Formats: sequence, C-alpha cells, structure tokens
Amino acid sequence: MNPISLASGVVPEFGPVETIRAALAGGFDQVGLWVDPATWTETQTREARAALADTGLPLLDVEVIWIQPGSDMGLHKKVIDVGAELGARNVLCVSSDPDMAQTAARLHELCVHAEGSGMRVTLEFGIFTEVKNLTMALGVLDQVGHPLRALLIDPIHVDRSQSPVADLAKVPRELLPYAQFCDAPAARPDPADFGAIITDAIDLREQCGEGALPLAAMYQAFPPGIPLSIELRSKSLRDGFPDPADRARAVAQATRRWLAAHT
Repeated sequence: MNPISLASGVVPEFGPVETIRAALAGGFDQVGLWVDPATWTETQTREARAALADTGLPLLDVEVIWIQPGSDMGLHKKVIDVGAELGARNVLCVSSDPDMAQTAARLHELCVHAEGSGMRVTLEFGIFTEVKNLTMALGVLDQVGHPLRALLIDPIHVDRSQSPVADLAKVPRELLPYAQFCDAPAARPDPADFGAIITDAIDLREQCGEGALPLAAMYQAFPPGIPLSIELRSKSLRDGFPDPADRARAVAQATRRWLAAHT
C-alpha cells in the first residue's frame, strides 16, 4: 500500500510541531509542513527538526513557494533552505505569473538552488493559478529542463481544470515523485469566480470515496507505490475534529480503507 503523508492543509490552524505530532498520532507514514518564509524562524527549524527526529517521520514536502510577478526569489529560496535543513524530499510550487517563460525560468533557478539538498522542485497546477491544467504544467516543465523539476498532481485540480484523466498515465514517471490525494463534490466552481474556487479547494474536499471524483482511475494512473500526500482541506473536518490528532486519525483511517479496497 502507498505510504501516506499528512498534508499541512489538513491541520492549517496548527504549527509545525503540532502537525508532526498529529501525523504520528493519526498513524501517518510521513508528514508535510507549511513554511512561511516571511515569518519562519530558526527556533521553528530546531523544534521541527527535534519533533521529526523524535517521531521518526520522514518529511515528504514543504510548501508553498508561490511564484508571482516580481517575486522575491530570496524568500522562495528560504523555503528550500528550511526544507533542506529538515530533510524534506520535495518543495511544492505554484505560479500566479501569467508569463509561462518567466515561471519556467524561476522554477529552473529554484532547481539549481535545490541541487545537493535531496529535494525535488514540484509544480502544482490548478485553476486557482496561472498554470491552470496538466497540459500547461507539462509545457512549463519542458521549458525548465532541470532534472530536479517535478509535477504534483492533486485530484481536485485535475477535475476542476477538466484535464483528461487518461492523460495522467502519459506523464513521464520520473516527473512524479509523489502525488496529492483527496475526494471532492461533483459540482465544479465557476472558473471566473476566484472566491468560489478557493472555497472549493480549502473547505469542501471530502474523504476518499465519499465524493464524486474518479479517484480509482486517477490512482491507477500514478506510478505504483508512490507516496500520497493526503491534501484534505475540509471545513467539516476542522469543525468535527478540533483536536489535530483526532482529525489526522480520521483522515488516515478513511484513506487506508479506500486504498485497501483499490490496491
């Protein structure tokens, strides 16, 4: 069965140490952390490193590098530096820069910065960004050309961008070090309504098997056994499980039930 990682978005109101400990208590195999480079401190690095060592959990990814016109590359590189200090395997990037050549150039610069860190620089597409679908993301990565570049697939963004599920299996395996996973309702938000898109992405996701996404077909398109970051941002889960460990446990159990039925 695929190793599963607690994505930071499942417990967004909690800090890095609480996220790590929730992942362990919930029964996850790995964990992901949110790193805000503008506010992240050396103390947080030390505490997170100690918590990772204490729990023995691998750090699957750190997020998020959000490329924008006029981005401060120094802040973006700090996310990679923090991830490297903590032993992260991937850094998650998105882009709101409409210039795809500029996005590619910045991703290449980040890949160069990540050399020797053991990290992949993963680009996530979605209609909430300027890299809106799978085809666009692969085009950008072709321009990047660096061996550390990678693609991050999230089922909700595949569906909302109406990227063909069949095309997932055509993605070069070396571009997929891991994937995100979740379910979601059938109703898609209006692509012109940014607020509705964000609400859909951060409040309305559902446990695996409880929504309407073609998860089985998406799962079968992934490389066998790759780690799955369970990106289950859900207001109902936040309201129903105020304790981070309880929330993580509920997510892990539902995910493993689904995987057991489809592996």
